[in-house]
Amino acid sequence: MDDFDRKLLALVQENARLTADQLGERIGLSASACHRRLKRLRETGVIEAEIAVVSPEAVGRALTMIVEVSLEREHPHIVDAFKRSMRATPEVMQCYYVTGDADFIIVLTARDMKSYERFTQRFFFDNPQVRRFRTFVVMDRTKVGLGVPLDDDG
Repeated sequence: MDDFDRKLLALVQENARLTADQLGERIGLSASACHRRLKRLRETGVIEAEIAVVSPEAVGRALTMIVEVSLEREHPHIVDAFKRSMRATPEVMQCYYVTGDADFIIVLTARDMKSYERFTQRFFFDNPQVRRFRTFVVMDRTKVGLGVPLDDDG
């Protein structure tokens, strides 16, 4: 990956709707060179997805929670089953298998506390493999993004 690739990635992380002409103008390449580079970055998995970021509030999901989950045991089949359930659950926006005191950190959204209560019943209280969970309710979305820094910070 060279400087042109890094510049392309920085631009498409900010706005994936920029045309190849617009990208080329901003980084000093032709539109066809930008197309080729973007195609390669997609094929090699550097660009994993191009998505629309939707405001949860605008679609009636006013609450965001960050939840720490600890499992009873860390057997591979228990961990894998929990991962599968989180991947298949639309309320879960992000789920990370982590080191430390918790086994998972989950970011999820809910319409209201009642819907979150139903979620906790289904996925935590009714799951005998969940030892405990702790919820943090987000008061302000201070910074939200999936952008990856591309500069060389030394």
